[in-house]
Amino acid sequence: MKFGWSEAEDIGIALHEKFPDMDPTHVRYTDMHKWIVELEDFDDDPAKSNEAKLEAIQMAWLEEWQGNQ
Repeated sequence: MKFGWSEAEDIGIALHEKFPDMDPTHVRYTDMHKWIVELEDFDDDPAKSNEAKLEAIQMAWLEEWQGNQ
């Protein structure tokens, strides 16, 4: 299943699966952006991200991470 910037929850889950021990609150947006566009199922224009989208993804990732602590 391919996803883009609007699927924050799917991206958050994918990041948690790739980095299960990483606390998302300690990740810089620049690093997170790079990791997102490198995800196998990511299929969107890297330039279409913005701070609000990255924040939503970070919160989705945080929710996944906290649920597995």
